[in-house]
Amino acid sequence: MNKDTRLSDVLHVLLHMAQADAPLTSEVLARSMGTNPAVFRRTMAGLRDVGIVRSEKGHGGGWQLAEPLERITLMSVYEALGCPNLFAIGSRSEHGECLVETKVNAVLAETMHEATALFAKRFSALTLDQIAPNVPVPASIHLDK
Repeated sequence: MNKDTRLSDVLHVLLHMAQADAPLTSEVLARSMGTNPAVFRRTMAGLRDVGIVRSEKGHGGGWQLAEPLERITLMSVYEALGCPNLFAIGSRSEHGECLVETKVNAVLAETMHEATALFAKRFSALTLDQIAPNVPVPASIHLDK
């Protein structure tokens, strides 16, 4: 199963954007995510829609943070990406007639609910400034792959 790395990719890009003195182009940021500019823009659209980032077209345009790092929670970024699946675990059948399957489904559902709640609690409490490196790393070091 392929891993969905969008959250990790976007958090990486947002932290570099915070260190940039000027807007960064889709081309530069897409390269840092290992994708193409069109995919990058689609990925960032949800973040722009909720006001985490802004973009401007044309010469001198590009992407910038619209909020300071301390006002952006990891949960807001996760939600702006459309809440990607956290787990690939599921039940064999939602309406099994087997008593064993019913019990297994109940335990899995309860455990997944608890894990999701813990994830939401932790991600709602963490802001980007809390995960940023203590020492600024020039954006050009990692963005120019």
